[in-house]
Amino acid sequence: MRDTVHDTVTTSRSPFSTEFAFTLPKGYIDHDGKVHREGVMRLATARDEIEPLGDPRVKDNKAYLVILILSRVVTKLGDLNGITSEIVQQMYSADLSFLQDLYRSINEDGEPTVSVTCPSCGHAFDVEYKRLGK
Repeated sequence: MRDTVHDTVTTSRSPFSTEFAFTLPKGYIDHDGKVHREGVMRLATARDEIEPLGDPRVKDNKAYLVILILSRVVTKLGDLNGITSEIVQQMYSADLSFLQDLYRSINEDGEPTVSVTCPSCGHAFDVEYKRLGK
């Protein structure tokens, strides 16, 4: 089984990829019942990780930090106009876990890979993201 996650270069001046396209395992279902699975996540900045620390929701519940960070770095999801913390909160846990793995992979590990599990046999393995256009 092959996962459909790709990275894209946003500018020709950048020496490395700063945006990574992905496909959510389940998908976010909006209020009209439309499923949004295709998206883009950008590399995080220091500000993306620091500013949410001052949010009262994070002060009340440290686990909320991931919701706020993901709502900042996921720049596209289907045809939605902006990704809010409310949208991230309403995602299925499989999709939230997928986005957390992608975030760690592109921001901390430096190697864009994701852990996947074959739905047929249950075998777990890592899949490397492929650059679009390469």
